[in-house]
Amino acid sequence: MRLLLIEDDERIAVPLTEGLGRYGFTVDHVRTGAAGLADTTAAPDLVLLDLGLPDMDGLDVCRSLRARSAVPIIMITARGEEADRIVGLELGADDYLAKPFGVRELIARIRAVTRRAAAPAYAPNGPAPAPDIRPTASDAQVLGPLAISRRTREVRLDGQQVALTPREFDLLAYLAEDPGTVYSRQQIMDTVWDPHFFGPTKTLDAHVAALRRKLGDPGWITTARGVGFRLTLPDNHTAEAAG
Repeated sequence: MRLLLIEDDERIAVPLTEGLGRYGFTVDHVRTGAAGLADTTAAPDLVLLDLGLPDMDGLDVCRSLRARSAVPIIMITARGEEADRIVGLELGADDYLAKPFGVRELIARIRAVTRRAAAPAYAPNGPAPAPDIRPTASDAQVLGPLAISRRTREVRLDGQQVALTPREFDLLAYLAEDPGTVYSRQQIMDTVWDPHFFGPTKTLDAHVAALRRKLGDPGWITTARGVGFRLTLPDNHTAEAAG
């Protein structure tokens, strides 16, 4: 597996690169956000992104990476503020790891992230225009104006494509397996993430918040207090369907 490490601190980057190399990973290391965005090496399978970069905020790098590619991103940060981590997840990062951490823990995170979704090509100069493939009734699950195609991993709302990260799609598709059913937080974490996921439970909340925002109505995903979440048709769409 080829990784792109965007990290300015040599005291972290050098032993991390060597440690990952012992486990069979190939690591391309750059020291600035600009270098990471301009990287022209072979397409990485995953990006390790430090948030405290010398030339630009790592959150801006995350936003730029996600705008051009769906490659998995794991943030590595010394920042203690929960808000920074949640913003990063909402911008499209798949996971984060707080410094200091061990190589084995990082590898567990890498495997958990990549297990759920194959990494797409990383395009430094932006992706090629995607074909406008509209899911049909034969390959899409339709819930009111929402269509979810597991074959193409595409989501459309009122006919318009909704751009989701791989993890966001997996979460939505899982909740859509039985609309209206409450899935516990543990069920969701075990299935959409991994039974051995080491991250905080706020990771799930951040992804639910991102989905609600992208679907344009928090009513799509409702909270069963103290239990978990369910996928539902928002009240306004229910009224439209009844009319």
